[in-house]
Amino acid sequence: MSIDKALMDRSGGKCELCGSEEGLTAYEVAPKDEAIVICSTCAASIEEPTSNEKHWNCLHDSMWSTEPAVQVMAFRLLTQLGAQDQLEMLYLEPEVKEWAEAGLEDENREPTRDSNGTILNEGDSVSVIKDLVVKGAGFTAKQGTTVKNIHLVPGNHEQIEGRVSGTRIVLLSKFLKKL
Repeated sequence: MSIDKALMDRSGGKCELCGSEEGLTAYEVAPKDEAIVICSTCAASIEEPTSNEKHWNCLHDSMWSTEPAVQVMAFRLLTQLGAQDQLEMLYLEPEVKEWAEAGLEDENREPTRDSNGTILNEGDSVSVIKDLVVKGAGFTAKQGTTVKNIHLVPGNHEQIEGRVSGTRIVLLSKFLKKL
């Protein structure tokens, strides 16, 4: 998609997500007929952001943009990356949030299920069914530990995110039981 003059002026000749000036192109932010300017690096992984997670650290700055289309893309990318802490800080006007969520809807998304096949939902409480060594955190989540107010990991129906011993960790749903 080619960049029109008004869009280039708004962006200041830079990628509206990461600030790069290399390989700029317009990217349509569906379902509205609005676009943002993105660089070739962003374009290469915008559809599958988990393929280049380190690049998307730039969203910590661009999520504060005053441009609704940029806010929508930051919200969608942070959601796909499972960056719950940043999403909790991000405020979107109701109509902008509706727009952002409309682009994330996936009717064919497989539900997250616990070890018994019970569907897990955002905010549920679960229990750990076996001792799990938490890599990088230096502790073990013991069998019977309750994890309250879980978050589903976007794009991965086999994982949930929750706090154990005050640390936010990702757990495989096959080692959990819904309470």
